[in-house]
Amino acid sequence: MASAIAAATAPPTAAKHSVLLLRRANDYLAATLRARYRVLSFYDSAAPLPAFLAASAAALPEPPRAALVVGGGSIQIDATFLDAAPYLRCVVTTAAGLDHGDLAECARRGVLVAGAGEVFSTDVADHAVGLLIDVLRDVSAADRYVRRGLWPVQGDYPLGSKVCRFFLY
Repeated sequence: MASAIAAATAPPTAAKHSVLLLRRANDYLAATLRARYRVLSFYDSAAPLPAFLAASAAALPEPPRAALVVGGGSIQIDATFLDAAPYLRCVVTTAAGLDHGDLAECARRGVLVAGAGEVFSTDVADHAVGLLIDVLRDVSAADRYVRRGLWPVQGDYPLGSKVCRFFLY
């Protein structure tokens, strides 16, 4: 159903807007973006970033107005980047934070910045609780014990507990 909606709302091929893809993308994300936009991929280009941005400025029929970047990577959205891509009007990041972008400089140039915000907060919290249980109960250590074939030789692995963990260390 979602793909039918995307196909129905996608602009005709000749009218596809260009976007810069400045992050590695899995097959699903790449295909989804390419179905709707003319994607200029930095990682597919093999060009250095300044050359890639210069080439994207000459994109026909128009240069890209938006860029999708990943936070925490090597690409910084700063004055140098924006000088090389003056056509950009929107930067979308897949990170929760925006520390890889100069927000004041983007605002000064009228470039909108959007981030993932709190979309991953619940997943990160769930992961943290899972790691805590793993550490308190020795789940990963027990897994390694079994995979090494020690269970039949040495017997049951002594599982940890939150009570003895605090007193033994």
